[in-house]
Amino acid sequence: MASCPYLNSSTMLSKPKHPNASFCLHEFPNPQHSSSSSLSFSASPVATVSSARRRCRQTNRRSSLILASMDKSREPLKIMISGAPASGKGTQCELITSKYDLVHIAAGDLLRAEVAAGSANGKQAKEYMEKGQLVPDEIVVMMVKDRLSQPDSTEKGWLLDGYPRSSSQATALQSFGFHPDLFILLEVPQEILVDRVVGRRLDPVTGRIYHLTYSPPENEEIAARLTQRFDDTEEKVKLRLQTHNQNVESVLSMFEDITVKVDGSLPKEVVFAKIDSALSNLIHQKNAPIGTAAA
Repeated sequence: MASCPYLNSSTMLSKPKHPNASFCLHEFPNPQHSSSSSLSFSASPVATVSSARRRCRQTNRRSSLILASMDKSREPLKIMISGAPASGKGTQCELITSKYDLVHIAAGDLLRAEVAAGSANGKQAKEYMEKGQLVPDEIVVMMVKDRLSQPDSTEKGWLLDGYPRSSSQATALQSFGFHPDLFILLEVPQEILVDRVVGRRLDPVTGRIYHLTYSPPENEEIAARLTQRFDDTEEKVKLRLQTHNQNVESVLSMFEDITVKVDGSLPKEVVFAKIDSALSNLIHQKNAPIGTAAA
């Protein structure tokens, strides 16, 4: 049983008068500090202790309900994160969701899951994918909207990964009432991104990503089976980066006031420390009493 919220060291009895006495002392003022008319000790010790313990349990239950209500009243975090290919965004998403228990939503993963599940949105998307065409914005937006509306997202909060990628997508999400608290942008110089991508390799057996320079395979057996994505070439990655930069600029204009830019070329621990600090400050502001957040 939880301790009574009103019990503190300055009001504890040195010796209970009953071997099973465990009660809240606020129910029993010290008779030396009370008038004779305010308290009567005529009841039997057992009955008195039993009554006190019952009242304390009731008080503890009320306190638990109040604390639970306070926790539920706190608004969950709503975060968007963006970064170019090889910016370390995937690693930071893992660290963020691990610490803050947010629902991680990546549009690409969501699209594949919807297609595999055969949902209405997934069936529509599959028709375009089978023709080699891009899935229209309105379909992807509906997928994201539906996922953001699910109970776990509304209760725990969400981390939207790499989406929206255009002002039209951002506008569509806002029209559905989804407004982020923070937009995190990982910034990495292009030459570093190109180096990271060109040296990147995939182990088709384990799915693990290696880098020939920064994270080489453990042995020759693994090295021999590594593969490279067809678009992980310098020429193609530069085109991807150009498209990414154009998209980010259009989205940033809509979230300029809540954007936090982080140097993604730093070690992952340092990058996360900066993100963690921004999220901690955000939580403090969201949970601060009205009138004190701006102080």
